[in-house]
Amino acid sequence: MKRSLLIHLECPSCHQAFNLTVDKEEGAEVMEGKLSCACTSYPIVRGVPRLLPGTTDQKNWTTAERFGEEWKQFSMLTDKYEQQFLSWIEPVKQDHFRGKLVLDVGCGKGRHVLYAQKFGAQEVIGVDLSQAVDAAFDNVGRLPNAHIVQADLYKLPLKPEYDYAYSIGVLHHTPDPAKSFQCMVDKVKQGGSVSAWIYGREGNGWIIYILNPIRRITSKLPLPITKSLAFVLAVIMQAGLKVFYWPAEHVSWLGWMKKILPYSAYLCSIADYSFKENYSIVFDHLLPEIAFYIRQEEFQKWFDDAKLQDVVITRRNNNSWRGFGSKI
Repeated sequence: MKRSLLIHLECPSCHQAFNLTVDKEEGAEVMEGKLSCACTSYPIVRGVPRLLPGTTDQKNWTTAERFGEEWKQFSMLTDKYEQQFLSWIEPVKQDHFRGKLVLDVGCGKGRHVLYAQKFGAQEVIGVDLSQAVDAAFDNVGRLPNAHIVQADLYKLPLKPEYDYAYSIGVLHHTPDPAKSFQCMVDKVKQGGSVSAWIYGREGNGWIIYILNPIRRITSKLPLPITKSLAFVLAVIMQAGLKVFYWPAEHVSWLGWMKKILPYSAYLCSIADYSFKENYSIVFDHLLPEIAFYIRQEEFQKWFDDAKLQDVVITRRNNNSWRGFGSKI
């Protein structure tokens, strides 16, 4: 944790500033210590302030912890993440970040924090409920304008001062996605903007009716068993991607295959990913106890209820929704 993070934090209970006690420091990073206010104190462990409330919804915590294990095991960052990130937050472009204070809600292993700061953000604060913050700190936490915080989205220990906030693939894994979206919007100042990407109900029938019943079982299995099952499924999927979907995407005279291959928009988009990346994707789908699939009109209502303006909602890969709005 950098000392400069202090000005962006406030206690989620008493809304007062924190006092910092340093036990161990490495360069610009406070590695061990404590943050204290009038009502409580929180530890700083391995460079990350652990600003967790005393109570967190058990399903939310379990889901977060399982994702945390995923990001710790698949902590690699690749060049493909840049274009993927920009696709998820479309119509936002790189220059939208320049000079802004940015909030990443559900930062996982920090891959989007990396690009937000690369695109010119003044500072980026990545927040996650899970132990993925350890992977995020290792990946990006020492960058001069990046901060990683472990906290609950429903009790964010942050001042409402952000120019831009985004959440990618996280809100649909929380107990109340609409409330989660509003909690993010609440931390954006007037004149700021927000982006969100979520699973769509449209185009995901086979997941809703086939994968979800399986996930109810795999989300409760010990992680080594779920990981082994994901490995087997990933081997099968990778073979299908390379034999069918990669040619459909990259061989011009085979482009017609996209019209007949199932789930082609999405699977063609990951056909050139490495096995490890696709293994991570399969593992990701088998992990969570909570996974909502949101209709377009419901997603639009989140933006309407938050009174956001200039809203743009578009479909991505025929299986998800991305949205952008301004807080005017």
